[in-house]
Amino acid sequence: MLDRTNLDVPAAVREKYGAIAKSVASGQAGCGCGACCGQDGDPITSDLYPDTQTQDLPANALAASLGCGNPTALLALEAGQTVLDLGSGGGIDVLLSARRVGPTGKVYGLDMTDEMLALARENQNKAGATNVEFLKGTIEAIPLPANAVDVVISNCVINLSTDKDAVLREAFRVLKPGGRFAVSDVVVRGDVAPDVRRSMELWIGCVAGALEEQEYKSRLAAAGFVDIEIDVWRVYDKEIAAPGFFSAFIRARKPGQACCDPGCCG
Repeated sequence: MLDRTNLDVPAAVREKYGAIAKSVASGQAGCGCGACCGQDGDPITSDLYPDTQTQDLPANALAASLGCGNPTALLALEAGQTVLDLGSGGGIDVLLSARRVGPTGKVYGLDMTDEMLALARENQNKAGATNVEFLKGTIEAIPLPANAVDVVISNCVINLSTDKDAVLREAFRVLKPGGRFAVSDVVVRGDVAPDVRRSMELWIGCVAGALEEQEYKSRLAAAGFVDIEIDVWRVYDKEIAAPGFFSAFIRARKPGQACCDPGCCG
């Protein structure tokens, strides 16, 4: 049991997800954001990817998938694009994106946990993905230059940060003009009880750190993003989390050129 009075969230996140990576690498099930361990039956992490997407991926990439959505389904990735995955974990979204951007594109996976990086690189080698690079660092200080990527994705990681404004500013900085932000995350409607916010176990379980829906939009706008959308797709019941929590798809764009996604150019 973690000490709930110790609010060193980054250290707790690193410890938990490092342990998950070791567990998956040794052939055991991981334990993600939900109440159950592993993909099967976990009410938050299960049924996120169709079999047609994952059937050719290394088994450990799927086993270490601890997200709450499928950010690769949020937008049309194109050949030659550069993609950054914030908090890439075992690498499933990086590998899926790498297929879509092709050999002329590039996908970066950023993670702060050595064990997850080692697992992700092992999965990269098994998949034969040559257009992938995993970087060590934090999502609050992305080790890439400004205007470096076309798309930023993330899967249930931003809610874990204790400095979400820094994350959103950094995502905006590294995006090229016209670049797109497309993440899956946990979002809350209404107030969160103080004891939930103080709970370390819920912080590293993807619940207590969730932003309120309108606050998420406001912070994205403050970072400079436009065309902000939040779409709810999975509501959690009280056995999983406090009322008002849900998985959402969050989309936004860095200004600089007209949006050319299907349906937005008239």
